[in-house]
Amino acid sequence: MSPAPEPLRVDPAPPPGIDLSLFYFAADDPGDREPGGDRYRLLLDGARFADAAGLAAVWTPERHFHPFGGRYPNPAVTGAAVAAVTERVAIRAGSVVAPLHHPLRIAEEWSVVDNISGGRAGVSFASGWHAADFVLAPEAYADRRRLVLERAEQVRRLWRGETLTARDGTGAERRVRVHPRPVQPELPIWITSAGDVRTFRAAGAMGAGILTHLLGQDTDDLARKIGEYRAAGGGHVVVMVHTYLGDDEDRVRELVRAPLTRYLRQSLGLLLGSGFDGRRRVDPASLHPDDVEFLVRRSFERYYDGGGLLGTPAKARRTAERLRRAGVDEIACLIDFGLPADTVLAGLERILELRDVGDARVRD
Repeated sequence: MSPAPEPLRVDPAPPPGIDLSLFYFAADDPGDREPGGDRYRLLLDGARFADAAGLAAVWTPERHFHPFGGRYPNPAVTGAAVAAVTERVAIRAGSVVAPLHHPLRIAEEWSVVDNISGGRAGVSFASGWHAADFVLAPEAYADRRRLVLERAEQVRRLWRGETLTARDGTGAERRVRVHPRPVQPELPIWITSAGDVRTFRAAGAMGAGILTHLLGQDTDDLARKIGEYRAAGGGHVVVMVHTYLGDDEDRVRELVRAPLTRYLRQSLGLLLGSGFDGRRRVDPASLHPDDVEFLVRRSFERYYDGGGLLGTPAKARRTAERLRRAGVDEIACLIDFGLPADTVLAGLERILELRDVGDARVRD
């Protein structure tokens, strides 16, 4: 493997115990724009770092019609951009909201990414959860949990070269297949889950990976769900966590407090107002401002103290080790939650200190 290009000085060897990747979900806040309006500098420069450092993947999501996550309405577009500036790192959707799209379109777009990247594409399929996204396909909202599994299988078959019967503009049925043909004979797939154990079981049964996070579930909850997933036949588990590491614990806490609090406040309306995973729907506007601030402060403390890789590398290794022991194969480090791009990029090398997680020879 060729050495990392200057100015990066990192060892591209893979981690011994747990894979590390980068995950993006930036809020589209005009106040956070980079000079010159370059919203995607952190994505592309971070992808170059991941490629040179030997990280496992770069993940970008699909979000619509809301500032929270709003820089990423189409992961195939951002994935193609990442493919064009990298050589080794896997390029993954985390996620494609499958009920919003025809499976032929998903397979076509990601076959292009696979070709541009030389066979590095992968897709995590999501059911979607915010009703506003479904202005693109309102008829699919009620049945979205079934549709995501059905369409993931259809895309997988199309990727293998099988045909799909569909009705054309004249009403006639046609058997069509995807062009261009992808490079990989099999599409690596995951199913995105916010924590519903039924989704874990379904992903396991279809032989898909699982992509999840620590919103609304702790490590013990996650370990039990991973057990159910593997009992159903599943394999690869990825957990997304907010990540920023520095040398001084107190300084990192204060550095991330304002941007992460703002990020959590932006997400609160979506989480409370969605009826997410069967939970009681709450109109955020009905909450007293003091209640909102309490929820946001509590969320910040939880993320900082146990729900993310925030603080020093030594502290983060302990969190990563708990996740590894719970059955996690890969940590997807969400890095774009509001810190300036230069600050994030300057701190990325500290993530590499987590490579020793799972190595019994290393102790804090």
